[in-house]
Amino acid sequence: MHRALAIVERELRRFRRSPMLIAMSMLLPIVQLIILGYAFGGNVKHLKIGIVDQDRGLPAIKIRELSGAVAAGSRTFDTVEYADQGQALSDLRNGRINGVLTIPPEFSRRVLERNQPRVALIEDNTDNFASATLVGSVGSLIAALNQPSAGPRVAGQIALDVVEVYPYVPYVQYLLPGSIVMSIFMMVMIGGGIIYIDDKARGLHEGYLVTPITKFELIAGFNVSGTIKAVLAGTTIMVIGSLIAGVPNPFDPMRLLRLEVVIVVTAFALISLMFLIMVRVTDPLLPRAIFGVLNTVLYFPSGAVYPQQGFPPWMQAIAVVDPFTYAVHAFKNLLLKNTGFAAIGGDLLYLLAFSVIAMTAATMLFKRTL
Repeated sequence: MHRALAIVERELRRFRRSPMLIAMSMLLPIVQLIILGYAFGGNVKHLKIGIVDQDRGLPAIKIRELSGAVAAGSRTFDTVEYADQGQALSDLRNGRINGVLTIPPEFSRRVLERNQPRVALIEDNTDNFASATLVGSVGSLIAALNQPSAGPRVAGQIALDVVEVYPYVPYVQYLLPGSIVMSIFMMVMIGGGIIYIDDKARGLHEGYLVTPITKFELIAGFNVSGTIKAVLAGTTIMVIGSLIAGVPNPFDPMRLLRLEVVIVVTAFALISLMFLIMVRVTDPLLPRAIFGVLNTVLYFPSGAVYPQQGFPPWMQAIAVVDPFTYAVHAFKNLLLKNTGFAAIGGDLLYLLAFSVIAMTAATMLFKRTL
């Protein structure tokens, strides 16, 4: 294998002389982690809700007081008083407020008579996240209002106690596994696939083809060098991302060992996939054109951004064969739960099998002639 190792040495020397390539392939995953992690991970606050009180009775005043308490406490929404419901609805349609809470006439009388009292929440449902937050907050407010002032001495209703197995996981930590896999993939595509096709277009591979090197040694040399580059990128993002996301005990030796194993296996699987795709490609523009498509097809179905249980069936079918899925699952187990190899054994097995199949197919498809 000394001929394959010579290719590895050459590729790593070129890699060392390209600091801008190294920086760019690591910058996007870090920016993605920070921007997406904090853009989607926080609680929705300071929504604006208009209150139209057409009753002015004591129960209506209690609703307004509880709404003011929410605005001053959790700050999920801020209240805006309206005397005219038409003006409130106009502001809702124009985007000045997110919802209108209407207390109808005779609301207080219906409360005292226990005759189906109702209030209306008119919401702007074009923003599902804001709408769901507003409905949940107002629903909790009404539920608190319905609680009796003095409860029974012995509770007769069934109660649910929620026990969380792990500490609270902010979204930036939830996004970190996908960012690590993305950094490995970017290094595979930029530092492996695009450079490989550019060298082929420049005729540099012709020098390899006139030597006694075998197809397997040639593919192995490119794969090993690409894996080393991707491992360096994945390890760097894993360390920096763990510090940014606030992962507990990020430098625990056993956790780092398990993470490094997953990084190596993931890098080898993705570099094998890349060479399988690029082995017959000669146009240097093609890998740049398919980079965004591969990124979308592999990254989003993996569950890195959103749980797979919410996907349609055709997207779940992609996730089953997607190597990103198993890499993200393994990283989530190690980073968010700090589990052992027993929890990620199936992921490692799939990635290894995927690597063997992809590398074998790439070797068979590789053309030994010019």
